[in-house]
Amino acid sequence: MNKKNRKKKVLLMGWDAADWKIINPLLDAGMMPALENLVNDGVMGNLATLDPPLSPMLWTSISTGKRADQHGIMGFTEPAPEGKGVRPSMITSRKVKAIWNMLTQSGYKTNVVGWWPSHPAEPINGISISNFYQRAVDEYGNEWPIAEGTVHPKEKEGLFKELRIHPGELTEAHILPFVPGAAKIDQEKDKRLNSVAKITAECSSIHAAATYILENEQWDFTAVYYDAVDHYCHGFMRFHPPKMDSVSQEMFDLYKGVVEGGYIYHDMMLSRLLQYTDENTYVMLISDHGFHSDHLRPKLIPNEPAGPAWEHRDYGIFVMKGPGIKKDERIYGANLLDVAPTVLTLFGLPVGRDMEGKPLIQAFEKPIETQYIDSWEEIEGDCGMHPKDMQRDPIAEKAAMDQLIELGYIEKPDENIEKQIEKTVDESQFYLARVLMNKNKFLEASTILEELYKKDQNVVRYAFRLAKCYDALGRVDEASEIVEKIIDYEEHVRPKEAAKEFEKFVEEAKAKAEKEGKPFDEKAILEKKPDPDKKGEYPQLFLLKGTLELAKKNYNEALKNLYRAEKADPRLPQLHQQIGNVYLRMRRTNDAERAFDKALEIDPESAQANLGMSNVMFRKKDYEASAEYALDAIGLLYHFPAAHLNLGIALAKMAMYERAIEAFRVSLTMAPGLIRAHRYLAYIYEYRLKDKEKADEHIKIMKKLREKTEEKTK
Repeated sequence: MNKKNRKKKVLLMGWDAADWKIINPLLDAGMMPALENLVNDGVMGNLATLDPPLSPMLWTSISTGKRADQHGIMGFTEPAPEGKGVRPSMITSRKVKAIWNMLTQSGYKTNVVGWWPSHPAEPINGISISNFYQRAVDEYGNEWPIAEGTVHPKEKEGLFKELRIHPGELTEAHILPFVPGAAKIDQEKDKRLNSVAKITAECSSIHAAATYILENEQWDFTAVYYDAVDHYCHGFMRFHPPKMDSVSQEMFDLYKGVVEGGYIYHDMMLSRLLQYTDENTYVMLISDHGFHSDHLRPKLIPNEPAGPAWEHRDYGIFVMKGPGIKKDERIYGANLLDVAPTVLTLFGLPVGRDMEGKPLIQAFEKPIETQYIDSWEEIEGDCGMHPKDMQRDPIAEKAAMDQLIELGYIEKPDENIEKQIEKTVDESQFYLARVLMNKNKFLEASTILEELYKKDQNVVRYAFRLAKCYDALGRVDEASEIVEKIIDYEEHVRPKEAAKEFEKFVEEAKAKAEKEGKPFDEKAILEKKPDPDKKGEYPQLFLLKGTLELAKKNYNEALKNLYRAEKADPRLPQLHQQIGNVYLRMRRTNDAERAFDKALEIDPESAQANLGMSNVMFRKKDYEASAEYALDAIGLLYHFPAAHLNLGIALAKMAMYERAIEAFRVSLTMAPGLIRAHRYLAYIYEYRLKDKEKADEHIKIMKKLREKTEEKTK
């Protein structure tokens, strides 16, 4: 493809888990001046994430414009080749081109630093430094080798090796801005300062490599990924103001500044990177998800793989400035699948129709025309991806390995290794099912979840997601049966298992005390004993049970379960949304309004709660307010067909027919089976715009949709 816009450059920076909820107070206090200038000179907004909110999957979606079912990265780990165990996810498992591959193919000079996952570094037209680059593997002073395949081109390996910063190099001057009271800490007992040093050194290594490239190399596109905000948050968010009840005042006073310190440090690095840009450079700063920092912080992290992802929030950040970009304005409805199409558009290159996002054209001062091709995968020529013989599908390889073992061609691996591999494959399949659910492909997702559920019906997350699939598919009775089994397990079986685990814990604690010659602190141990009478502490289950009762039109039973969930955790915004939905069905509009108000009080950025209020205002015949709430929902989550439908209905009621038609059309591009949208369009065209031909088109579509529905229910 021909290269265009030769003078234009794009600098794409990723701050994993960065969140406006933390950034905005720092901007107001003047503590992030570089970001403030960037925001004032461009556009900013939320960037909606995907489910599951796991960084390797999300950053690959950002770079490809496709979800994990298409790009192939299914989590943090994958089976190693030839059944040799489990390894971190590798770029060789990515099945499609990333932005830098498309730009390489178009003749641009591209650089990628630290993207996750990006090992082994791809042979692009420029420099690629993998996510293995910054990890220190030994104590300071010992040899620190660089892993094979970390740097492309290989001849620059020695140069970049010397730019790395070891945690042991950091002094108190580097740590005190994060923990001013560091001298009070007994580092033999409390290792958190080591964590601060490690996180800071690793992101400093990435920054050193990025600044060298921007200063010394030719480039058209450079992508730099920093994971430090996410790591600071996972390690220290529980100490972030406001103080959580579970945190002691002493620990709060020591570590309350770490998260903010991390953001301030990132602003300093941002300031440095911006020095290498000019008026022809587009600068884009993004995050893959946010991070709960207030009353929505989870009290407990589930003991499950990727459990820390419960701390992630649905919205990351988006900032962009450059020639032709609006200044000091907000944009709405962006999601992380929009990043790749937007970068292509900045370079004047076409967007693949198989990409699931859209260029963020609302960021431009003047309308721009987007070009399209069917797929970048069909464009031949060197794109800087690894050769085909290096590319692999870990799950397919596992299936092939199993077949070879069964046929006797190779020996069965060690039992522990086999279990590790099986667990990793199951986890990848579970994440794939969640991706499919996020795409409303509930039938495909349920097929995967059924297999996982057969293996172990006591894995609550498998059962829970399967029940949600069945609910979406209208198989409410089957969903209810699963939920009842989970509740029975949680209330009767799990307490017994917990009691046995506690007995084992006590015996181990006694043995340890005896071995170390220390007294056995029975009082401290008994404080950790689980309460056998503490039941119903799984609010999501009763939320789902209430949802299923709502589907059955058992409204009082639905409320009973939803209020039981509220007793366990009154902070769940989706809980109050569902209470509001029940009251709407019962035509108790004022009660519904109170429930949605409560949901918005807990989380003002809930798209679903805004939709609920749109429905309430429609019932009250306040169509203007209904439209405003629908627009708020769309601004938070653009791909939300129900919100576009509500907007269209409210606009139609206000006789704003052209705008209503556009809203209905958008809803139908997202969900072609929305009969209500077709019904309103038919009415508007026939009775308001006197266009019988267009009305008949929608009447025919409605008829076909109803016929399909009837066939399914036979």
